[in-house]
Amino acid sequence: MRFLIDADLPRSTGEMLHRYGHDAVDVRDIGLGSAADRDIARYAQAQFLCVLTGDFDFADIRAYPPATFHGLVVLNVPPHATAFFILSLLEEFLKQAQVLDHLAGKLAIVEPGRVRIRPSSA
Repeated sequence: MRFLIDADLPRSTGEMLHRYGHDAVDVRDIGLGSAADRDIARYAQAQFLCVLTGDFDFADIRAYPPATFHGLVVLNVPPHATAFFILSLLEEFLKQAQVLDHLAGKLAIVEPGRVRIRPSSA
């Protein structure tokens, strides 16, 4: 799978994704580190990348309809979560191959102990 990592996630997120066999592009490496959400969304759509973020704005299906994305993954983390906490949460998600295989067109909200999937409504 190919991910676009939002700037609110640790830099080491890309390393973890690579360790699990995924490709990753960090918005900070392509000049979108301080870009508006809509610009990040457009880039992800144009490049067929799954957005990986801790920004709950991406969970608004009216603004970001899942059917128009190659996947949206929102990590539900406390405001002052450590990088270790975030990466642990991500790792648990990455171990769920059955979810990853069917992520295109869907929104996944990842929380400790569970993943909520919002299917495409289109």
